[in-house]
Amino acid sequence: MIVPRPLLLSLFALSCSISFAQLDLEQRLKKLEAERSSMEEQRVRLTARVDSVKLAIIRRDLERIGLPKLEPGDEVITHPGHLLVYSEKHEQPKWTAHIATPDLITGNLARIDSFLPDPLVKTGSAVTADYWNSGYDRGHLVPSADMRWNYDALKATYYYSNISPQVPELNRETWADLEDWGRRYVNFSKRRVFVITGPVLRDGLPTLQKADRKNEVSIPELFWKVIADLDGDQPKAIAFVMRNTKLDGPPISFAVPVDSVEKLTGYDFLSSLDDAVEARVEAARELKDWYAEGDPNFGEVEPLRAPLPKGMINSVQAKYHIGKTTTVCGTVVSTRKTAKAKAIYLNFDRMHPNQEFYATIWEYNGPNFSYDPEVWLLNKKVCVTGKLTIFDDIPRISINNEKEVVLYEDAVR
Repeated sequence: MIVPRPLLLSLFALSCSISFAQLDLEQRLKKLEAERSSMEEQRVRLTARVDSVKLAIIRRDLERIGLPKLEPGDEVITHPGHLLVYSEKHEQPKWTAHIATPDLITGNLARIDSFLPDPLVKTGSAVTADYWNSGYDRGHLVPSADMRWNYDALKATYYYSNISPQVPELNRETWADLEDWGRRYVNFSKRRVFVITGPVLRDGLPTLQKADRKNEVSIPELFWKVIADLDGDQPKAIAFVMRNTKLDGPPISFAVPVDSVEKLTGYDFLSSLDDAVEARVEAARELKDWYAEGDPNFGEVEPLRAPLPKGMINSVQAKYHIGKTTTVCGTVVSTRKTAKAKAIYLNFDRMHPNQEFYATIWEYNGPNFSYDPEVWLLNKKVCVTGKLTIFDDIPRISINNEKEVVLYEDAVR
């Protein structure tokens, strides 16, 4: 078959047009990718400049507002996101100071876990050989998670000048919960907090006993943390003291006024405040002020302080009495009725699903109550008696009738 010449020319032209169009698309793609790469490089550079200014503000405000009053011989060591004073005698920080900012909410840098001697400690800091296989965790005083928004600030939290020996059960449990507690406030309030942390150091403390150790690292008996919201017209602060051992209970069980830590350590905190304001802030222990709107833990309260009278136990102790018939006391902070089983759940001291103990009233036992327990028991301190069982790792007691529920004030009479 012979194709007419005009048709051949048209087909050739069409083919060339398609080829040029395809080439044009590829060139456009390369150009756009180059533009995107350039914009990403600009974003990275701009982010670094923004972070640099943010960190400079943190250091400025720590020096101006948030450091303990310096004592003779104190030398402040400055890192990108925190400041500290190092104790050569005990080979760990006397204290660290940092600001937990809302940047931690979106920070997503991974843990580094590369612990290093601090090059800024003139006398030399502790080293890996002092801790490795010692039986103690390398406990961060400035939490690395508070600095996951900036690599340089994060890296500095892994210097041994920020590390103190903590038993694993403290470091990984209650102390970690306390750090999370502080971050929750920042997260839900969108406010920054000043945080000062340290061990209680004294003469005669035991040291990490390792044959290959390079330094004599003291093992503290106590740790403390001061958290302060100093921005605005209503400054507030709260402090915590924890023994260096396995602890039971939520962090708020270990809350104290700031002036208690001053007496314990001899340090002077919040000295930049007006004297009258400082006295008020340091004497306060208002836990409810540290739960911002939207916090799922809003409404939790401290477990009743053990030991309780008459052999009764609190919600934290319940896990040690599984299988026994006993009386558990606490505050009913939330109640709920399940749609399927129509059972009433009474959560003690902490909100669902973080409660350490709860009581259940099954639907068939509802007629044994002259009141609606879902409504009437809410926010009351009560004691419930029955056999402790466990479900999904949470202790519980099933209540059969209202005689098994007594107001705490009546139970202790």
